[in-house]
Amino acid sequence: MRFAIMESVVTPGGHEIDFDRILVEELSSLRHTVEFYVPERHRFKWDYGVPVHTLQGKGISYQGARGMKKFVLSAKRELHRQYWYRDMYHYACAGKFDAIIFPSATYRYLRALKISPLKHSPVPVLFLIHGLTPDEAKRLDKAAEPFAKLPNIRIGVQTFARNKLHLAADHLRIYSPPNYIPRDIHPSDFSPKGDTIILGFFGQYRREKNLKFLLDAFLAGSYTRPVCLFVQGATQTKADREDFDRLIRAYEKEKTIQFLHEPLIGMAWQKALASVSAIVIPYGNERYRYHTSAMISNAIGYKKPVLAADNVNPEVLAAHAIGVSFPNGDSRALTQALEKFVNTYEEEKNKYASALDQAYTEYAPSRLAENLVALASDEGRDIC
Repeated sequence: MRFAIMESVVTPGGHEIDFDRILVEELSSLRHTVEFYVPERHRFKWDYGVPVHTLQGKGISYQGARGMKKFVLSAKRELHRQYWYRDMYHYACAGKFDAIIFPSATYRYLRALKISPLKHSPVPVLFLIHGLTPDEAKRLDKAAEPFAKLPNIRIGVQTFARNKLHLAADHLRIYSPPNYIPRDIHPSDFSPKGDTIILGFFGQYRREKNLKFLLDAFLAGSYTRPVCLFVQGATQTKADREDFDRLIRAYEKEKTIQFLHEPLIGMAWQKALASVSAIVIPYGNERYRYHTSAMISNAIGYKKPVLAADNVNPEVLAAHAIGVSFPNGDSRALTQALEKFVNTYEEEKNKYASALDQAYTEYAPSRLAENLVALASDEGRDIC
C-alpha cells in the first residue's frame, strides 16, 4: 500500500519524532511505501528519507498564548486544518496514495472533519489517537458518531488502559502503544560500565513533574552500592526554564546528581537513554493512568527497568515485572523504592531482563505497523 502521513505538529518532541520513524521504517519493512504531506513552511527535526509534499496553510502553534490571542490562533489553526483536509481529499481523488494517516489526532480532528469533503475520501483515512482519559473517551465517542456509516473514516486508539475507557463506538479500533527502540546505535556500546547504578530522569521538563520531589527522595536514601541520578530536561516555556535552572543551582553541589538542560534528539537521545541503568518516572499526573507515558515505551524499547509512580500506566507493571512502583506522591515510599531497586539490583536484574524481553516483544513497533495495515485494509476490530 501507499501510505500518506499528514504531519502537522509544529514543535515535535522526541517521542513524536520516534513515532513517525516507526511509521516510516516499520511500514517500509513490510514493503509498503510512505510519503509525508505537511503544512507550508513545515520544518522536520529529522530526515525520514521519504518524499515530502506541501499543503496550503501554515502550521499554527499557540503555545504560551493567552486570552484573545489564543482564541484567534486557535481559529486560524482550524481554518488551516480545513485547507489541509481539502488538499488531502483532492490528492486522494487523484489516486496519489492508498491510505492517509493522521499520526497524532484528537477528537478535534473529527470535529473539523464534519465540514470537510475529506469525510468522503475514496481511500481509508486513519486517525491515530494517543491515549484518552475517560472524559476524553466520551467526547471521542460523540465526535465519532457522524462517521459510523462512512467506512473509510477509521479511528485507532492506542492505550494500555483499554478496559478503563468504555469506548462504545463500534467503528473504533483499540491497540497497544509501541515501544521506542534505539535505531541508530548499538545499546551495548553505551550501557553503564562498572558498579555504579545510574538512574535516569528524561524528557520535556514541566513544573508539574515535581522534580524536587525526586531529588529530595533520592538524596534521602541509604544505598549499599554506588548510585547516581542523571537528570535531563528540555524546556519550552520561560517559566519552566527558570524553574529548571533554579533546581540546578540548588542541587549543583550534590556529587551524586548530574544535570543536563538541553533537548536531545536522534543519536544524542538514544545514547543518553542507553547509558543509564534504569529510568525513573516519578511524576504521577492522573492523565498518565490512561495516556501513554512515552518514557515507559522508551524504557521497554531500550530494555531498561523502571521506577514509576503507581498511576503511570499501571497495566504495564501488572503484566510485566519490569521494575518497582511506589504510591504516587508519597516521598518516603519513593525513597524506599529507590533503596529497594538499588540495593537489590544484583538479585533482581535477571528478572527485570526477562520481563523486559517479554514486554519488548508484546509492544514491538512492528506490531503497530501490522495493526495499521489491518486498519487500512479493514480486516476487523480485533487488532491488538
